[in-house]
Amino acid sequence: MGRMAILYGLAMIAVVVVVDVLFFRNQSGERLLANVGIVLVFVAFYFRFLRRP
Repeated sequence: MGRMAILYGLAMIAVVVVVDVLFFRNQSGERLLANVGIVLVFVAFYFRFLRRP
């Protein structure tokens, strides 16, 4: 499970960076809100599908 968590974290970082570069280059407030939203979606997905009971 450790390797999968590392890959999941790297995927989240990659999505955040790509969204920042493509859509929010010069908009700091919108960038922060988008990054928080992306992280919340990844956390919700993790708790719903990937966490072991």
